[in-house]
Amino acid sequence: MKLADSEPLALQSGGDVVIGGLFPLHFVAPKPQNSYHSKPQLTPCKGFDHRAFRWMMTMVFAVEEINRNTSLLPGVKLGYRIMDSCDHVHTSLRALMSLVSHSKAWMGELKQMVKTEKRLDMPKETLPSCLVDYPVPAVIGLASSTPARAVAHILGPFNIPLVSFFATCTCLTNKDSYPSFLRTVPSDLFQLRGLVQLVTFLSWLWVGTIGTTDDYSQYGIQAFSSQFKKQGGCVAFHLIIPKSPSVTELQDIANKLQSSTAQVVVVFATEGQLLDLFLELAERNVTGIQWVASEAWVTASLLTSPHFHPILEGTLGFSFPGVMIPDLEEFLLNVRPSPKPGHEFVNMFWEDLFGCRLEFRGEGSKEREADTVNNVELDAFGHSKSFTSSQLLQHLKKVNFTNQFEEKVYFDSNGEPVPLYDIINWQKDSKGKIRFVKVGSYDGSALFRQQLQIDHSTIVWTEGQSQVPISQCSAPCLPGTRQARRLGEPHCCFDCLPCADGEFSNQTGSTECTKCPEYHWPDKEKVKCVAGIEEFLSFHDAIEVSDHLHYSSSGLSVCWLAFGLTFLPIQEPKLPSLNWKNHCGM
Repeated sequence: MKLADSEPLALQSGGDVVIGGLFPLHFVAPKPQNSYHSKPQLTPCKGFDHRAFRWMMTMVFAVEEINRNTSLLPGVKLGYRIMDSCDHVHTSLRALMSLVSHSKAWMGELKQMVKTEKRLDMPKETLPSCLVDYPVPAVIGLASSTPARAVAHILGPFNIPLVSFFATCTCLTNKDSYPSFLRTVPSDLFQLRGLVQLVTFLSWLWVGTIGTTDDYSQYGIQAFSSQFKKQGGCVAFHLIIPKSPSVTELQDIANKLQSSTAQVVVVFATEGQLLDLFLELAERNVTGIQWVASEAWVTASLLTSPHFHPILEGTLGFSFPGVMIPDLEEFLLNVRPSPKPGHEFVNMFWEDLFGCRLEFRGEGSKEREADTVNNVELDAFGHSKSFTSSQLLQHLKKVNFTNQFEEKVYFDSNGEPVPLYDIINWQKDSKGKIRFVKVGSYDGSALFRQQLQIDHSTIVWTEGQSQVPISQCSAPCLPGTRQARRLGEPHCCFDCLPCADGEFSNQTGSTECTKCPEYHWPDKEKVKCVAGIEEFLSFHDAIEVSDHLHYSSSGLSVCWLAFGLTFLPIQEPKLPSLNWKNHCGM
């Protein structure tokens, strides 16, 4: 069953069990244009994502490796049907509906196929090519949390597993809402804890945040800000990038970044969402900001072009642990364009990478290749295995093994793995290219003081600096002063006032001054207290003492005399009786 001209493209290969795949091969999805008067046309997405293409081809590589290893699934061939989610909800759901429609078509025609074979004794090789579209018992993919939530809502009631490799929102932990959702990456809950530890460990208590309108960003920024404030930090600003930002909106964000005193900015977004903003910042040559990246963009090669080097060199962030997979590099380097149906994504990659337009010759050879593929797929189709999605889901939940890299692979009760991260630093190599260098690690399952491991000496900071950048609203108050918080501003913003008389402070960043003990006074700088000076007179100073007493007594006598004269009663002279009322005006 085909949806004619509205059917999305797919990379596919037949097998006894066909796994669905949804990857964000493009990061700009078109706005739906539904007139409800005519059949909607398929509008292509824009902005080809090379990293997502590598993810997709890695899935293809894994399927082929499993099929070559006879000890893993003996007698069973895996197939795949992979589609472009365009990193958006409506395009992800459209791709999902395509997978489901193919499943329904296959299930309906399977019964008819069995009847036909029995009635006509038809060999499997001659079955119609539409029967190569098999049911999808599980789906791999969706890199963003919002599309993953939408798809998981649909698949959950049918117990069809959705296994994500990149959707990390804490909201997806809810098994009541997403009973069939699993992921091979940990929840953002652990990454957030690690990011808070990282910024506070580096004494960055005055930071800004940037996010978008999707679930991944909103949940992430909210949780980070909450935990950061509990550790004494202050959020200088929170900027939101709209879904389709206008030039004016991007300029407003850039203006706020330039005017802020915060030199450290934590960003929860994808590379596609950040591209236009970083282009604006690069145009303005906004440097000196220490970027802290979430896992969604910390290894995004899209942002490593020389145009972004002045603003993004030194970026620091969390990434999922990486390993060198044997033969994967060779497999990726041998990917070639082809006129065969189902290779459109590979052709798109070549055209985008080399800036060319592919043209194939010899349509006859193209048809012969397609016929050969269909025959191979039909042969595999004849050995289809019978099981339900619910059975597969239960087996997935019980997965527990050690892979070839000595890593434990299992899902906890929430369908999540062990929370392990690499700390990545963007550094220039000798050729002037940005490399993602591991400078530390974070283990969310370890004891608190053993979770964060980082090597300062290997980090390159923003603009290639070797010293840790400073980000503060107010510099710590020096000894002899105290902090006085500014009204209406975060507690990280304050003035420094000198200690009052009789008080001192001997530490940097004191919030209050301390009174000196009795008979002690602060020194001139008010950083310590000193004892009052006591003077003692010897026996030989007796004459001097008597002179002092004599002068003191004389002084006191004069004072008392003056005091007595002041209040001495004076007899008033007798005057003739006068009418004062007539002569004095009061």
